[in-house]
Amino acid sequence: MVYIIEAILLLGLIAIALTIIFGRDLMVAVVIYCAFSFITMFLYIIMGAPDVAFTEAVIGVISTVFFIIILRSIRRNIK
Repeated sequence: MVYIIEAILLLGLIAIALTIIFGRDLMVAVVIYCAFSFITMFLYIIMGAPDVAFTEAVIGVISTVFFIIILRSIRRNIK
């Protein structure tokens, strides 16, 4: 049963990565990246590595906030 969940999550990661690569809007890509980080964290928990999952969660949140702040400042300067 665990292998089926891992396979579904890995297919989800591939789909999310393709969506990020081929997406047109940068803000949507950042939000989808947050989902990628969450699914990766969930996979680490299933595999029995809670320390790596915690690190992934922290880095995922910090980088998402950082990306959103940068995108907002870039768009503000262009207008």
